[in-house]
Amino acid sequence: MHAISPEDSLYLSLAIVAALIASVWDVKTRRIPNWLTLSSIVAGLAAHCVLGGLRDTLIALAAAVVGGGIFAIFFVAGGMGGGDVKLMAAVAAIVGFHSLFQVMVSTAIMGGVFALCLALAHGRLRQTVHNIRLLFLHHRYQGLTPHPEINVSNRKTLRLPYAIAIAAGCLITFIGDLPLR
Repeated sequence: MHAISPEDSLYLSLAIVAALIASVWDVKTRRIPNWLTLSSIVAGLAAHCVLGGLRDTLIALAAAVVGGGIFAIFFVAGGMGGGDVKLMAAVAAIVGFHSLFQVMVSTAIMGGVFALCLALAHGRLRQTVHNIRLLFLHHRYQGLTPHPEINVSNRKTLRLPYAIAIAAGCLITFIGDLPLR
């Protein structure tokens, strides 16, 4: 366990704020606005420039490419919307590589927990488990092409506003980095 630096605390706080705002939009409209993700990327890069200089800014930009790139795989496969990809790129630009791995792992875990709760709440757990199996088989043989029916574009499938999982991942990372007393 390491002590969180004031800069890392600020970066994680900014990421939480951006992801919470995106969550509200995502829940209400099922979209994450471009102005929010773009301004969050700019704010993250600006914070790194002010606090760490050009080198830290370039590293934060690389983190945005990596974080957004990993989520882009799920977008290409039809399992995630473009706003989620851009939000993760924004969060990555804000937190940089220092916290990116923790944020992404926490986000994935919370996404799974929220998806399970969503399936249970709608009485569709059995169908969801069956769909996951079908998706694995589809992607095994068809690569990253979206499944013709089980994808984020199909309004009949259960769809999780994933900004909530990203916000939870940021919050859990922040809490996990706080020193124990």
